[in-house]
Amino acid sequence: MIRINTALFSGALALLFGVAANLAVAAQGENFVDEASAKGLAEIETAKLALEKGTAEDVKAFAQKMIDDHTMANQKLAEIAGQNEDLQLSDEATLMDKAKAMILKLRDGESFDQAYANNQVVAHEQTIELFRNYAEQGDNADLKAFAQSTLPKLEQHLQEAKQLAATHGSKR
Repeated sequence: MIRINTALFSGALALLFGVAANLAVAAQGENFVDEASAKGLAEIETAKLALEKGTAEDVKAFAQKMIDDHTMANQKLAEIAGQNEDLQLSDEATLMDKAKAMILKLRDGESFDQAYANNQVVAHEQTIELFRNYAEQGDNADLKAFAQSTLPKLEQHLQEAKQLAATHGSKR
């Protein structure tokens, strides 16, 4: 009787761990889609602010590029998510990204340009880390390919943001 109970308990435990592992794998893709799309939305929101409040032409040109590139990336992500019923895009930027956008709203002129450039360096470093981790460890082949193919563009954005930060008096 003890052997039967032990066998049943072991079987149930194995089944529970299997279900938990499957949920964790599904959650990994869901988390990536949610975070990546939220970061894309945050990039678009702050870039719109830069077009409105920025003073330097290079800042405005970079901002327009962020709107174009991150809109296109979010559209590709939406296509992939649309093919997987368990994946949903975020419909808003994350709380931290919203806070950064609020800080930018309080700035004007050269102060805004500097804050935006610094914000873009940090934002792209975080986004690159997210995409690189998923490209290396992700579970969904389509999302993994998306992360891998998007990384070079994100790395280019980071280099451009660092150049902007250097030009506009980065404190970093």
